[in-house]
Order: sequence, then C-alpha cells, then structure tokens
Amino acid sequence: MTNFVFIVADDLGYADLGCYGGRSNCSPNLDALAANGIRYVNGYSNSPVCSPTRFALMTARYQYWVRGASEEPMAGAAIGNPELGLFPHLPTLPSMMKDAGFHTALIGKWHLGFRPHFGPEKSGYMHHFGPMSGGVGYYSHSARKPDSDLELDGQPYDEPGYLTDLISSRAAQYVRDRAHARQPFILSLHYTAPHWPWETRSQGGIDPEISRDIAHLDGGNVETYQTMIREMDEGIGWVVDALKETGQLEDTVIIFTSDNGGERFSDNWPLVGGKMDLTEGGIRVPYIVHWPQGIQSPGRASEQHSLTMDWTATILDIAGVKPPSGHSLDGVSLRLTFDQPDATFERPMYWRMKHNDQKAFRAGDWKYLKINEYEYLFNIERDARERANQAKREPERLAAMRSQYEAWASQIPPVPDDARVSLIYNLADMPAR
Repeated sequence: MTNFVFIVADDLGYADLGCYGGRSNCSPNLDALAANGIRYVNGYSNSPVCSPTRFALMTARYQYWVRGASEEPMAGAAIGNPELGLFPHLPTLPSMMKDAGFHTALIGKWHLGFRPHFGPEKSGYMHHFGPMSGGVGYYSHSARKPDSDLELDGQPYDEPGYLTDLISSRAAQYVRDRAHARQPFILSLHYTAPHWPWETRSQGGIDPEISRDIAHLDGGNVETYQTMIREMDEGIGWVVDALKETGQLEDTVIIFTSDNGGERFSDNWPLVGGKMDLTEGGIRVPYIVHWPQGIQSPGRASEQHSLTMDWTATILDIAGVKPPSGHSLDGVSLRLTFDQPDATFERPMYWRMKHNDQKAFRAGDWKYLKINEYEYLFNIERDARERANQAKREPERLAAMRSQYEAWASQIPPVPDDARVSLIYNLADMPAR
C-alpha cells in the first residue's frame, strides 16, 4: 500500500524556495523533490493565518464550519476553552486513515486546541511529538510560560535540542520504524520553521532574552530566516534518505506546502502582502508533490488551482478511503493532475477574514477582493501582483463575482462576534509591507 508524508512549513513565503524563484540556495532537497515531481503554481492555503488552515487540512472542509477556526489565529485565550479547538467527534484525515488500517502520526505542530478538551490522539493520531501552541522557542520549546510546550504521545515532555532538528530526526526514525512494522502510514510532518522566533542551529542553546518575548520583534534578518529554511530543508532530506534506505520512497506520496503566506522576512515576489492578508502574498503558497510510482511526466509545473483541503481529499482518494456518511468534503481530489500532465479543471475558491473584514473569491483567471469598504477586481493570470484594479472597467463581472461570493457566504456560519484577531505587530512596530 502507498504511504503518505504531508509536510507543512510555517509562514513560508511563495518565492522562498529555489524552485519557486528564490534568490538563495536554501532548499536543495525540496528543489530536488520538485524536479522529480510536480510543482503547483496556483496553489493556495485555506487561510492567510495558521490554525484556520490546519482545521481545513484536518477535515477537508472549509474551516468556517468549526468555531475555533474563526480565531485568527488561536492564541492563549483558547487555553481551557471547550469551544476553541478541533472537536474529537469530527472525522479527520488521520482518523479516517486510521480506520482504513494506516498508522497515523503527527510529528511537529498541533495548534488545534488545548487540553483537556483537544489533542492529537483525540483526533486520530496514534503517535505525536511536538508543540501544542502556535509558536515556541526553538531551544526553550516554550511559548509564553517557563515550561516546555512539547508533548510526546499525550504527555508533557522535553529534551534538549534545536526543535527543527528534533522534529526531523524523529520523523526519519518514524519512517524506519514503519518499514520494520510493515504497516502503511501517513505522517503529518508539521514544522514550526520558519516561524519566529529567529533562531538557528548555530545559536546552540536557549537565549533568555528571546524566551522572555518569543515574538522577537527587534531581532532576525533575511539571512537568519533563510538559514532556518535551509535547516528545515536538511531535515526533509533526512526523511527522504530514510525512505530510500528502507525501500519506501517509490510508493510514498510526499506533499509539501506552507500553512499560509510569508511573514516579515519572507520572499513573496511577485505577490503583494503576506500573512493575515487575502491578497495573493497571504494565501498563495508553494505545493510540491513527489511520488515516483504515481506521477506521469515528473519535473513539470501544474497550473491547476488548489486549496489546502484539496490535498486532504487527494490523499483519501489515492488511499481509497471514503469519508463516513454525513461528512461531505469541500476539498476535491487533484489525482487527475498526477496522471495527465496538462490536465486542469475549474476550481472556485473562497476566503474570508475578520481582520480588515476581508473577502476573496477566485474563479479562473479572475479574483474578487474586498478589504474593509474597498472592492477590487483583478485578472490574476495577467496581474498576479494585484496592482491593476479592473473594477471600473468591468462592473458587470465585478457584480457577478460579488453575487457568487455572497451566495457562497450565505451557506456557511457567520463570523462569530467574539472571534479574536491576534496581531503580533502593527505599524508602531514596523512600516507597512
């Protein structure tokens, strides 16, 4: 049976990787996977901020169906709240795969609710190592308290080391262990890199100043950020090597993406905006798929439009796993694009954010965008940078796309009044990007 490794970086920019035009050689292993797989150039995250995207990834549904996903993102106020998390009764990617006979593991970031109400094992993971919160120190392993935020199989845990390397080495060992067990698996490999704080392997230990404020607003630079990507890329290489050594690489589907667009040091060129924005820089992300046994004509770029939850649906499709009765998927399988090199199909995509009352809808080449009281219409195929507003030139198209968006929005729960927007920085901290 086919195995699956679903890799999610944290706050990675669209053009940070070499295979997406990056100006630094910080991703040779990911570039190699793309050169022998498929690179998707119209791939999007379900949200421009992390925990909402993760709800969609887990359920293969728009995140707006779950109350916790309206937090932008979930932060400390969610601790102990029984409504703000991934409810254990919901069918998830790991729970559905587990029921089908796969071993399921999350090695890395959870960020889908806090104990006692929520946790990886409550939502289908048979093994977990990693942090529970959104961001933690790479050496302290803590969020905003002295204790480690790491867990190992449901219990508080800590060990010394650089978190990116701890995640990578455990993932490589997990792959070897599954080979010995002769059981198909799905590994969710969810890095915190290159999310702040700005710490690299060479730091060598805990920085007390960073531990006091892991948002690290007065630290970091492009070189440090790129080093963090390079160290994540090296760890992904360890996992690929383990798959090779155990004879599992040929029939393992490896999917790589980011949970949202890049943050302050990222490279999003030519896109505008970043994390928290529904402009392209906040939601367009890299997608790399590598599957030697299942991809026709590797080494190509696909134009197919896709959302995070589509990859969940794709994994279920390849594995032959049907969702339980009553759990209809919003995600659609992209398996067709593996088999037919030039295949594409229409994939309308919708987003909303409480932050700045943002709304967006992409259909074909066109995108409707609303930010606060302002409306825009862009031909993304011609103008990915969203600088040439066509709203006045094409008022009928604008009205039609607005109407389509409103019809979609009327079918999902409204934004809760008490949903929180948690901004790490604002114009007082740094100029607008």
